[in-house]
Amino acid sequence: MKLQIAFILIALFAVLSLAADSDRQVIVSYPKGTPQNIMDEAMDEIRKAGGMIEHEYSLIKGFVATGPAKIFETIKTMGEGHNVLVEEDKDVHAIDS
Repeated sequence: MKLQIAFILIALFAVLSLAADSDRQVIVSYPKGTPQNIMDEAMDEIRKAGGMIEHEYSLIKGFVATGPAKIFETIKTMGEGHNVLVEEDKDVHAIDS
């Protein structure tokens, strides 16, 4: 019985630790005058961390990316001087549904 409980606890711990490292999808955007190389460096860092650039916007200076949560903290730090905005990509509704 004690062995079964220990096994269940170990399995639960493994599942929770995997969930903590799950990928996030975010929108990264920069103000209009930001040099293109700043955005390119951020996209390169996301790719190096195993993330993906899902979409690059043409109307605003920004992109959608998926990757580990830690890399987006790095992107925020890298872009501090350029007012980078990193926000979770989620559905937005105009009317409560």
